[in-house]
Amino acid sequence: MSAALLVQALRQPASVAALDGAGWNALIAAARAERLIGTLALRIGDGPVPEPVRRIWADARREAERETRQALWEADRAAAALADWDGPVVLLKGTAYAAAGLTAGEGRFIGDLDILVPRGAMADVEQRLIAAGWEWVKQDPYDDAYYRQWMHELPPLIHRDRDRMIDVHHTILPLTARQKPDADAMLAAAVPITGKLYILSPEDRVCHAAAHMLADGDLAGGLRNLWDIHCLLADADLRKLDARARRHGIAPHVRQAQRLADALYGTGKARLTLWDRIVLRRLLARDGWGGESRKLLRSAFYIRSHWLRMPPLMLARHLLTKWRKGHRPG
Repeated sequence: MSAALLVQALRQPASVAALDGAGWNALIAAARAERLIGTLALRIGDGPVPEPVRRIWADARREAERETRQALWEADRAAAALADWDGPVVLLKGTAYAAAGLTAGEGRFIGDLDILVPRGAMADVEQRLIAAGWEWVKQDPYDDAYYRQWMHELPPLIHRDRDRMIDVHHTILPLTARQKPDADAMLAAAVPITGKLYILSPEDRVCHAAAHMLADGDLAGGLRNLWDIHCLLADADLRKLDARARRHGIAPHVRQAQRLADALYGTGKARLTLWDRIVLRRLLARDGWGGESRKLLRSAFYIRSHWLRMPPLMLARHLLTKWRKGHRPG
């Protein structure tokens, strides 16, 4: 399986010396599919690798550097748009890792800009971003109303000139989710980077990554999310992390994330549960060409992701509405 090759190469970069041509093809395909090729290129470096792979590494590093510059510029533009708003702009995910110079940001491909602000400030922040050139992506009235009433963020915005998206969060899980993280506590403990830009505390960074991966999704892109967690754990105080996870109501997810990160990227000594092994099977569901495999398992996790987000009756109504509008799971 190509995903298993990717995990092995990230954990032990020297292992790639044993790869043949087919092995290199499978490894690169999985790394591209999981958006980890920039990270992999930095981990392996330009040691004993075939010349064609050396060129692929160089391209991946340049692309990651370009995306990092672009992400940091977007963060700067958001800070400028909110300069006269009296509150911190807390960066999340890849942009936060890059801005703080964290290991999790090295070689990372960064997509949307994600920020966290107090819920009571959402309308004010929204107006200022629109005045600075961001526009709505979700034109459908149902989608817009769904985001505003039930989600943990505004409907996504995209800048009309730069074509870059921003997601404005007021907490880290949908309001309909069973867990209710303490977003005010996260904001209060945030660490400043510049006068306006902040990042979550080391422990809250792990909590957010674990919640995003295990309590709010179908595990698509899970190998990259778990790599983030593996890197972020190095900066966290484990006693504080446990207390923080309990405060946010996501202690089981954080503990599972720790076990999974150890199993794939760490010592491999963590004692895994049956559920851990099922999750690992989903994470490693790629064929030798990097394509997604185990379709039934992926579909089950897709359904589970919606089940986690909302009560049964609401879920049925939501899925029926989306089905009528032509949406189908991939």
